[in-house]
Amino acid sequence: MNPITLAVDAMGGDFAPQVVVEGVCAAVNQSDVKILLVGQPEAILPYLKKESYPDDRIEIVPAAHAIPMDASPKKALDDFPDASMVKAARLVQSGAAEALISAGNTGALVLSAARNIPRIQNVHRTALAAVYPTLNELQREDIFALILDVGANVMVEPENLVHFALMGSSYASEVKGIPDPAIALLNMGTEPNKGGPRYSETYQILSDLPHLNFIGNIEGHDLLRGVTDVVVTEGLVGNVAIKTLEGSAETVMGLGKMAFKQKFIWKIGLIMLSSGIRGLKKLTDYQEYGGAPILGLNKLVLKCHGKSTSHAILNATKLAAKSIRDDLTGSMQRSIRTFEETITRPGDFFITGYDT
Repeated sequence: MNPITLAVDAMGGDFAPQVVVEGVCAAVNQSDVKILLVGQPEAILPYLKKESYPDDRIEIVPAAHAIPMDASPKKALDDFPDASMVKAARLVQSGAAEALISAGNTGALVLSAARNIPRIQNVHRTALAAVYPTLNELQREDIFALILDVGANVMVEPENLVHFALMGSSYASEVKGIPDPAIALLNMGTEPNKGGPRYSETYQILSDLPHLNFIGNIEGHDLLRGVTDVVVTEGLVGNVAIKTLEGSAETVMGLGKMAFKQKFIWKIGLIMLSSGIRGLKKLTDYQEYGGAPILGLNKLVLKCHGKSTSHAILNATKLAAKSIRDDLTGSMQRSIRTFEETITRPGDFFITGYDT
């Protein structure tokens, strides 16, 4: 059986290319993957020479430029059409690689992937997904829920939100192994008519889908409870939500440090809680789950955190390989096709705005 081939942007991320090289070397030593490491050879080779790995499992694909982390996505892609991120996307487009991994500029990665990798048929918007820890009221094997979109789009139409729900359900089923994942719509109230016409229409469509376990609307305070496996929302709302959750974890750590400097009794309490606080930090650590998938494309694209370490890159390769073995994109394609075939009123959806 041939190894799974992954295109990895060697130049993306705050600590590239060092941590990327270290991560992919660990990956080929631990699993059956082949890495096409895309970037500037003169920057990659000094780090690669320090590592031990099978020679036939890592191949450098030269790319002249790297897209800066703070660059304007469209301008950067126009200015650097042969950048490492773009070249990696083209390797996936051509079939030379089965998935793309990058810790680089998020907007540029979404745009580069959309320009070079075909979308699933009838999907007009891609969605950036993220996992986050919950109190796990559903008692799943892991405590993480999936939320999408968290930034690929600002606002979308009902059809797009329905597609996000279907793709999120496929992800939870295929990658997380949940047989009938619960899907919820993030809204300003639980009633079906909340959120305006677009959200009301989305609610109705999702409620009418017999093959989708839609549990209705949830509010912001429900996110951490873990009452659903997948949270569906627009990019603006999702981005604010996920950044708020990330900030909450940092706040807890900060308050603990502040309290430790105060009363002696607080210090004793914090010492007793220290193992739990360390556990919380581990659970909220982006390194543990590797990357956020960009869903809606015919091939898998994973966006790693800009501050990813080699451990995060390693975990991203594991996630990519598992998603490919589990045929995640195939599952999403089938789910979208089934939905489109069951629409009883042609022209139900009217797509406006821009494509990602």
